[in-house]
Amino acid sequence: MARYLSQLDTADLQEPSEALAAKTAHLKEKLAKLASELQRLKALEEAMLASPDQQISLTDPDARSMATSGRGSGVVGYNVQVAVDTEHHLIVTHEVTNTGSDRSQLANIATQAKDVLGADRLDVVADRGYFNSPEILACLQADITVTMPKPMTSGAKSDGRFGKQDFVYLPAEDVYRCPAGERLTYRYTNEEDGKALRRYWTTACSCCPLKARCTTGSERRITRWEHEHVLEAVQQRLDKNPQAMRVRRETVEHPFGTLKMRMGATHFLMKTLPRVATEMALHVLAYNLTRVMNILGIQPLMAAMSA
Repeated sequence: MARYLSQLDTADLQEPSEALAAKTAHLKEKLAKLASELQRLKALEEAMLASPDQQISLTDPDARSMATSGRGSGVVGYNVQVAVDTEHHLIVTHEVTNTGSDRSQLANIATQAKDVLGADRLDVVADRGYFNSPEILACLQADITVTMPKPMTSGAKSDGRFGKQDFVYLPAEDVYRCPAGERLTYRYTNEEDGKALRRYWTTACSCCPLKARCTTGSERRITRWEHEHVLEAVQQRLDKNPQAMRVRRETVEHPFGTLKMRMGATHFLMKTLPRVATEMALHVLAYNLTRVMNILGIQPLMAAMSA
């Protein structure tokens, strides 16, 4: 707009002519279009900031931004959650959401799977994208045992310093033993994001020969959630069964690969969450039917359905 205004100023200083008049009219038309577009964008900005998640999709009002595996990349769409049994690769339950992260989905989909199976308890394996302390605790309270890796979010290890996993918790003493053999004792408890967090440290850090490998502060502090033993049990199960994550990949990626092959490059054909959920339900039904036909055979399946 500034460039067009400058060109208009230049035209005003020149002798009037038909060509100049046409150029001036053309520039004014462009300015009017830009002003109109600016008003449209301002209205969109106001609507976007007023929405709960500050997102607006102009093609599908329910679609939301989803991160993809590529760094800095993403797609506007839906997040499909599935629970798949390890023996037959049947989809036990599924749900379509427009929440971009998996971190709040674990307890919901695991509880649904447990209810569908009518089981008293359930063993669940998930990837690190589902790691969420309250979600894991909710699973335990619902008699669902979770196995998954913990994301390594601390920068200490990447900087060559000791990570929290290098500190051993001694439950009988309620202290942490550091790599140098010192005890980090309990100091106080505070609450963050609804979680009670206990803080531990020692005053021996200032004269510790390993301090440079441990912390850049005056002392190394360790935080422990009040239900940290639940997370430790998750890690212990993974340590005892490291093949669990390979089984997960071979199980849950199987139906996703088949569904994507059948859906084609266009992915979902419908718009809005209810319609997309219906489309996905039909895909899941078709997938499960073909799986059962492959497992039982068509005639036994027809006999079972008519019984």
